[in-house]
Amino acid sequence: MPRRNIVAFIGVVGIAAAFGCGGSVSVGGGVGGGGVSAGAGASAGGVGMAMNADEHRRDVEEWYQGRIKRLEKEDGWLTLVGLFPLPDGRHTFGSADDNECVFPKSAPAHAGAIVVENGAVRLEAEPGAGLTSNGAPVDKMDLVTDKDGADPTLITLGTIRFYAIDRPGSLYLRVKDSASPVRKEFKGIERFPVTKEWLVAAHLERYNPPKKLTVPNVLGFEEISECPGILTFKVHDKEYRLEPMSQEGDELWIVFGDATNGDATYGGGRFVYIPDADADGNTVIDFNKSYNPPCVFTPYATCPLPTRENVLPVRVEAGEKMWGEAHH
Repeated sequence: MPRRNIVAFIGVVGIAAAFGCGGSVSVGGGVGGGGVSAGAGASAGGVGMAMNADEHRRDVEEWYQGRIKRLEKEDGWLTLVGLFPLPDGRHTFGSADDNECVFPKSAPAHAGAIVVENGAVRLEAEPGAGLTSNGAPVDKMDLVTDKDGADPTLITLGTIRFYAIDRPGSLYLRVKDSASPVRKEFKGIERFPVTKEWLVAAHLERYNPPKKLTVPNVLGFEEISECPGILTFKVHDKEYRLEPMSQEGDELWIVFGDATNGDATYGGGRFVYIPDADADGNTVIDFNKSYNPPCVFTPYATCPLPTRENVLPVRVEAGEKMWGEAHH
C-alpha cells in the first residue's frame, strides 16, 4: 500500500496547542535552506537606528531581494515536494502510485528503495534508474543523515534531489524538485510598507548560563535550542519581550507570533534575524525583515512554532504577509 506523504499526518498536530493554525529548529534540513538565514542588515549598538528613512528602505529592499534569490534557488524551499517517514524497513520510491514514497512524475515508475535498520539508512537503486551522488552513478550506498548538523548524502534523479533527515527519534526522506510548479509560478511575496517605526532598539539581558529553550514544531515534537537571554523593546511606548535563539556567527534568530497571525500573516508565526547584542546588550530588531516560514510555501517543511512566551499581543504590521494558502 502506498505511503501517504507526511502532510497527511501533520494536519494540526502540535499546532492547536500554540495557535490554532500552523506554522524544527532544524528548518534548513542540512541542504539548500534557500531563505532561512535572512541576514539582519544592521549591526548592534544602534547603527541601524542611525539610518535615515531612505537608507533604511534601501537596506530592507536589498535584504528582500536576497531573500527572494535564496527562495528561487534550485534547491530552495520552493522546490520541496515531499517528506516521507522512514521507520525501520524497506521503503520503495518512484513515480508509480504503488511505491511507499511517491515521487514526481518525472521519476521512473520504480527507482529504488530506502532501507532503514536500527537508524542506519541505505539506498538500493533499481538497474538503470539513473540515480547519482556527486555526479557519480549510484547502485547501493549508505546514506548519511543531517543528524547533529552533518551534511546529508544528496541523491539526484534528473530535476529531483532527495536525502534523509533526522528529527529527534524519527527519520524522514526529504524530496525536492527544481521543476516544482510552486517554483516556476512564484512571483514574490506581498509585504507591509517599509517604515522605520518597526526598526526598534532592543536590549538583551543575557542568561548565565544560556537557557535551553523547548521549541515545538509542526511534526508534533519538540526540539531544544540555546537561548542566550531575554530581549526587551518598546512598541508604541509599551514594553515587550522575546526570547531569541543562538545561531552561528553574529546573529540571533527569533521565531515569533503576533496579533496579525491567521489574518494578514501566516497563522504559525514568522521569523526574523537580528544582530547579536554588543557588550552592553544593545541591538536592534527590524520587523520589516520578518519573513514567512517554509511551511507557507509547502506542506512538506518541518517548521518551528513560536513558544507561548514569544507570541506578542500586538499587531506587527511589518515584513512579509501571508503567501498563498496555509499548509499547516
